[in-house]
Amino acid sequence: MNMFVPHVLNVPLGLSRRRFVQGLAAGGVMLGAAAASRPAWASEAPQRVAAAPVLHGTEFDLVIAESPVNFTGQPGMATTINGSLPAPTLRWREGDTVIIRVTNKLREHTSIHWHGIILPYQMDGVPGISFAGIAPGETFTYRFKVEQSGTYWYHSHSGFQELTGMYGAIVIDPADGETIKVQRDHVIHLSDWTDEDPMRVFAKLKVQSGYYNYNQPTAPQFLRDVARSGMKSALDKRAMWNQMRMNPTDLSDLSASTLTFLMNGVTPAGNWTGLFKPGERVRLRFINGAGNTFYDVRIPGLKLKVVQVDGVNIEPVSVDEFRFGPGETYDVVVEPRDDAYTVFAQTMDRTGHARGTLATRPGLSAPVPAVDAPVWLSMSDMMGAMGNSMAGMDHGSPSGHGGHSGGAGMAGMPGMMPGGMAMDHGGHAMPNMPATNPLAVPSTRARHANTEYGPSTDARVDMARTNLDDPGVGLRGNGRRVLTLSDLHTIDGPLDDRGPEREIELHLTGNMERYTWSLDGLEFGQSTPVFMKYGERVRVILHNDTMMTHPMHLHGMWSELENPDGSFLARRHTIPVQPAQRVSFLVTADALGRWAWHCHLMFHMDAGMFREVVVA
Repeated sequence: MNMFVPHVLNVPLGLSRRRFVQGLAAGGVMLGAAAASRPAWASEAPQRVAAAPVLHGTEFDLVIAESPVNFTGQPGMATTINGSLPAPTLRWREGDTVIIRVTNKLREHTSIHWHGIILPYQMDGVPGISFAGIAPGETFTYRFKVEQSGTYWYHSHSGFQELTGMYGAIVIDPADGETIKVQRDHVIHLSDWTDEDPMRVFAKLKVQSGYYNYNQPTAPQFLRDVARSGMKSALDKRAMWNQMRMNPTDLSDLSASTLTFLMNGVTPAGNWTGLFKPGERVRLRFINGAGNTFYDVRIPGLKLKVVQVDGVNIEPVSVDEFRFGPGETYDVVVEPRDDAYTVFAQTMDRTGHARGTLATRPGLSAPVPAVDAPVWLSMSDMMGAMGNSMAGMDHGSPSGHGGHSGGAGMAGMPGMMPGGMAMDHGGHAMPNMPATNPLAVPSTRARHANTEYGPSTDARVDMARTNLDDPGVGLRGNGRRVLTLSDLHTIDGPLDDRGPEREIELHLTGNMERYTWSLDGLEFGQSTPVFMKYGERVRVILHNDTMMTHPMHLHGMWSELENPDGSFLARRHTIPVQPAQRVSFLVTADALGRWAWHCHLMFHMDAGMFREVVVA
């Protein structure tokens, strides 16, 4: 059988729902789950404790079906590949041509998207864009040449199947040999699970967007605000948030009230364990395969040397912690000396965590940190410089000690306001650019589309912050060295030395009360494709008019992140854009065909934050 050892469930009577949500040691794929025989060429990688089967070679057979699972004490059905959750890790070699036969044993259509992989658009696996999908009972054969190396992943692009377990890792060995020298190598695939039907979850969010937000402002927090800044200031602060119809604690649509947070398909209580020998250099390939969750990752007692991001080697940078969202991958190297270390990944909304252990032998564990206290969005997260002017009544946290580091909330960023009150100065101002080369530096002034002024948009930002050295809400001033986008520097520079020929500006928009998400105020189905001419060099500007962080994923082409001054930073396939932030990157339109471009928060994508890109 090509799956990890199943467990037998034994649920003690009276166990609380909260205990269920934190996960049971017995949680996972249940005994008797469907599984396919491993092909003869499949084998385990040397010196590795696998969380899922590891398949090597150039030809693969993957079977998509349902398998019974139980993570919380409530039995359910997962969408699995070869009976495993996560799906088998696929180990490829750069330069090889791979053939993957995918058989659908579900009662509905399915698909597999090879996330971050450069390939012909017909092989990209997005139903309605690159192909028709895989019908029940059918087998679809993917075939493409592997043009890159590094850590990637694959997942369903059909319905909510990704959230129900259909995701797996891809590790591609470089053709010329690995330059990152380690003695041990572990994939750490983070995800989230809900016992509810994802369609029911989505319906609840449409009715009440804050349904799962249990970090609501409370009376004790109000009293602390009164003690710190006086009754009038405390009342004004609450009135301001109420007037804007926004919630300063709504960092994530879902929370531990419905989600269980998994590491390699294992609950926190299950304690996934990766082995090492003292003195070894250990490579940890972190993949965020969650449907909804941003994770803040750290290993107390160890520095994390970040060596690769989104499959591309960067100049190594040592940090204590990093945040990453669905779709992103981060490779780190650690040098453990003690017997056991906790791999701790707390959620951005601070309602829960995933957890595992690095250990010298099975059965060991280390202290698990408490989840940090939740921090409110500050007014500078919401309104830029206007938010700074209100600092006397909002310091970014209920206790007034949220603090800022890394330059968030710098001057020159007026306004997010409710719909109908946007300070957009007409909405069509020309960008401030040098006269000699108008595209040398990314524009900074918002160009709001006319379509942003409608029911799908509840707020707009005039001049968003452009700094990339902000770790984000909840990580500022926490006493730990936290990775930021400005720390990332791809070793071999950009793939294309040309400057941009034109700019495309898209605004990330939404209406929290309606739970609609869109680009330029247009949900997918109302929008027209973004057209790029084959071979052209384009600057893309993503301008976030919402209060949430969006991991934006462009299929088929690299997104070359740049500094606000236009200098190259790093090659990415998924770029997180924080609230009231404006991020730019360059794209070489070198991939003919039809491609998807969307937020990788599953419910945001399904609600409309999705656009087609056509390269012709």
